[in-house]
Amino acid sequence: MNALRSAVRGNVLLPGEPGFEPSRRPWNLAVDQPVAAVVEAADADDVAALVRYARFTGLGVATQPNGHGATGRTDGTILLRTRRLDEVRIDPAARRARVGAGVPSGRLQAAAAPHGLTGLPGSSPIVSVTGVALGGGLSWFGRTHGWVADSVTAMDIVDPDGRRRRITACTDPDLFWALRGGGGDFAIVTSLELALHPAPHLYGGRMLWPAEHVARVMDAYRQITAEAPDELTVWLDLLHFPGSDPMVAVDATYLGDEHRARDLLGPLDRLPLPLSDSRRTMTVAELGTITAEPTDPGAGSSRAELLTGLDDATAKSLLTAPIAPLLSVQIRHLGGAFTRPSDSPHGPLTEPYALYMFGIPSDPAAAEAVDARQRALSGSVAVSGRKPFTFLNPAETVADAFAPATVNRLRRIKDHHDPHNVFRSNFPVHA
Repeated sequence: MNALRSAVRGNVLLPGEPGFEPSRRPWNLAVDQPVAAVVEAADADDVAALVRYARFTGLGVATQPNGHGATGRTDGTILLRTRRLDEVRIDPAARRARVGAGVPSGRLQAAAAPHGLTGLPGSSPIVSVTGVALGGGLSWFGRTHGWVADSVTAMDIVDPDGRRRRITACTDPDLFWALRGGGGDFAIVTSLELALHPAPHLYGGRMLWPAEHVARVMDAYRQITAEAPDELTVWLDLLHFPGSDPMVAVDATYLGDEHRARDLLGPLDRLPLPLSDSRRTMTVAELGTITAEPTDPGAGSSRAELLTGLDDATAKSLLTAPIAPLLSVQIRHLGGAFTRPSDSPHGPLTEPYALYMFGIPSDPAAAEAVDARQRALSGSVAVSGRKPFTFLNPAETVADAFAPATVNRLRRIKDHHDPHNVFRSNFPVHA
């Protein structure tokens, strides 16, 4: 492995060396990630050199900017960190952006905002744009513009032979299709080109109440989402943080002016006075402040489902008992553009809501309790049986996200483009 340092220009860390242990850890510290080495590539040419080295030595390459979505399926791989691939270029006239594989969503938003434009960011500003797109991507603005992957117009990749290539839907239709939501099992994406969207006005924020008002908040949430225009996205959060009382929150964004947003969110203003209300006119660069998700790695255990509805029985099942030992149970309103045709592995997302449950497995007993509560909640509501790829947990596989025909097509593309299995994604299509 010492020859690896001669093969690449970026930083290399090997087992036993100072810094290796923290460098190999994923974002979710509950996941063990065994790797043969860690390389922080200097640029796209360095990525290509690494792939050629891995191919020659029979090793695989697992690619992560900072480790979101890791599953620990990394035995016999070199862990590639792409943080230094940090280019961001905005073409406001064409409404296009070019972003390197290490660029977090918040940086793209900050670059696009002065032009009255936006990418399709999720709840966290520190997750990479490329990682989100490879998983399909559920955005704050997905009800208006669909999957994040739907906005990708071109990719710069490194193939299993270590060649740099640019691909589009015209040049490599199968590979382009697979990478837009099927994960990174087919090539290493070093940069993306994607369409930006007009966002001259944005209103959003969080309202927070004590859990004693949860039934009324749920009723208001159901009323709002039953009639919401595509420009309005509303999420409901059941929260129970250690050392505090249970709470319920509603997070919202509206691609429009404050007056219309307040009218659409009117049922929330008829509820008891909230503990806090951060709703305001904001820029698209400030979206990460709404949910204020952690910006440092930590241990976590998640499970997601797609709900076929949010009727009285489902609402009652979610509210009957405290969510503990979970920290949060989130309901995301989908619909809108998600239901429209999409040339991506997932295709149209017809389920109207997503359910996302999160807890901390601080010890084996806590891990078991968190898992049991997640399974109980999942079993008490009407689910479709599939999940968004971007929300899969380490115990799940691509078969939990995609229809059998899609899984088979992804496997054929993998076998054709990477027959020696050089690339190892978080969720390998042959797992």
